[in-house]
Amino acid sequence: MVVTEALSYYKSPTVAGYPDVSYEEKSRLFDEVKSDIRFSDYLYGCYECGICVAACPSARFYDFSPRRIAQAAAREDVELIYQQMQEDIWECSQCFSCLRCPRGNNPGGIITIMREVAINNGLASAKEALEGYSRIIYKIMSTGTQVSPDMLQPDAFPDWGPETGDVSNNLDLWRRALPSETLHTTSTGWDVSDKTLVELYLIWLHTGALDMIADVDTSLHSILQDVMEERLEEEGIEL
Repeated sequence: MVVTEALSYYKSPTVAGYPDVSYEEKSRLFDEVKSDIRFSDYLYGCYECGICVAACPSARFYDFSPRRIAQAAAREDVELIYQQMQEDIWECSQCFSCLRCPRGNNPGGIITIMREVAINNGLASAKEALEGYSRIIYKIMSTGTQVSPDMLQPDAFPDWGPETGDVSNNLDLWRRALPSETLHTTSTGWDVSDKTLVELYLIWLHTGALDMIADVDTSLHSILQDVMEERLEEEGIEL
């Protein structure tokens, strides 16, 4: 009976199709979440009023509930927290509509911490969720720009929903209907100075962002290092 009740909290008895790990490992990951300096400011206890779910856009399209995130953290449900780190947290749009909580909880903030822990520990779900963003990271570091319209491909951004395919297939039509200020693509971009790119790289380096990239995509990390080492040398910067 106890087992049945415990499983009722889960979407399914298995963890989102990923290999399971020991309870000790799950507990260690949750300890990292709890030890974050922001955690105590994001969780005060859940009234189960449902306001966060009613305001959440992701809850309308996914089997996702910000209340379930807050409840699991408040109960310190290690098993459920691990499942959420392998599944639920990547369904959040990070719009922070859940801040309407009358109790002062911040489920979106808790998810931010959980995502960082998942990335820092190289969880399979983190690698899968961020796979499509490798191109964005490389584009930012190499050109100083971000997403260009022709990058919106369904296989690269599945979490953006089926509308991504519609945008991709009808991009020329959309551009004629809604003329943008720039028609930049992956082969063009704004003119960004090498000095700015070097400064951006150094910020990512010293804040640990590059270490997070290494945990998620080692190939991308190696490419960034090769590209930026040449620029650093040209700027006379030694690390």
